[in-house]
Amino acid sequence: MEEMNKSMHDSFTSAMTLTESGAARVPSRYVLPPSQRPALLRPNINTALPVIDLSLLDQPSHRSQTIHEIRMACKEYGFFQVINHEIPSSVVKGALDAATQFFDLPMEEKMLLVSDDVHKPVRYGTSLNHTTDKVHYWRDFIKHYSHPLSKWIDLWPSNPPCYKENMGKYAEATQVLHKQLIEIIMESLGLEKNYLQEEIEDGSQVIAVNCYPACPEPEITLGMPPHSDYGALTILLQSGQGLQVMDHNNNWICVPYIEGALIVQLGDQIEVMSNGIYKSIIHRVTLSRDVKRLSFASLHSLPLHRKIKPSPKLVNEKNPAAYGEFSFNDFLNYISSNNFTQQRFIDTLKEKIPKDDA
Repeated sequence: MEEMNKSMHDSFTSAMTLTESGAARVPSRYVLPPSQRPALLRPNINTALPVIDLSLLDQPSHRSQTIHEIRMACKEYGFFQVINHEIPSSVVKGALDAATQFFDLPMEEKMLLVSDDVHKPVRYGTSLNHTTDKVHYWRDFIKHYSHPLSKWIDLWPSNPPCYKENMGKYAEATQVLHKQLIEIIMESLGLEKNYLQEEIEDGSQVIAVNCYPACPEPEITLGMPPHSDYGALTILLQSGQGLQVMDHNNNWICVPYIEGALIVQLGDQIEVMSNGIYKSIIHRVTLSRDVKRLSFASLHSLPLHRKIKPSPKLVNEKNPAAYGEFSFNDFLNYISSNNFTQQRFIDTLKEKIPKDDA
């Protein structure tokens, strides 16, 4: 194990290091095949993406219409933005400041947390998995388990000194928002709003703090490849535009940056639980030639070993179960030994439908 860690340390080069070196070209390991490049020079497709005002849920005259809008957003996109979500701007700013200070630390400080073990509760890295990626992606990240906060926060970075406090406040606030959103999404499916409440309360929260440095050739590489998230729900904060989502016609749509808004993305667990009524959103991250961008993905999942399958209330003779069951731990095992850019994890579940349900 020591030799493996030493090898990783010797070969590790972060995206920020490449940007700070003044490189005029991206190294060949970051160059995507032509068919996978983001084609930034083409005009973007203009599509009105859903924005939901959560404050309207507290107004009886607007609640049913707002839930209908959420239902349509989940069916059509698996994605929407929310405003008036009650996470104070001071909490968001504090977390962004802490993240900026972390990524500005000397490399030797950040390397204390480096790992290619996806099961580690706290790890710093670059790309997706530095040691196994055939094509690398232009991002640095720190990921940490975040719920329950008291269980994990002592493992978080102690430097910068504000990191635990500032990021902890943001983690707690997004956990509260997540529970509210899950209840609304369950209600929009015609289920009890407290469906899976205990599992959701005992579930996991992983925060991926991403840094996408300025890139000298953003048209031939990406910050993240096309993928869907494994969990139930992802709440995403972006400091500027860079996220793209795929529509039903396989067109990439730029998600506009709305100051103060948060992005809600449905994950594979919701797609399975809803038996495909709602779909997890395929998304990717593009880069800028001039601007460094931060994003926080708060990934919410059912407990590590809890198996999830289509809700019995959404399965019948006309709509048989379309997915086999899986857990968060199954996903981690999958990405440890597979290239998820070649096959989405959720597609493997369609191959594992029990014969009685097929």
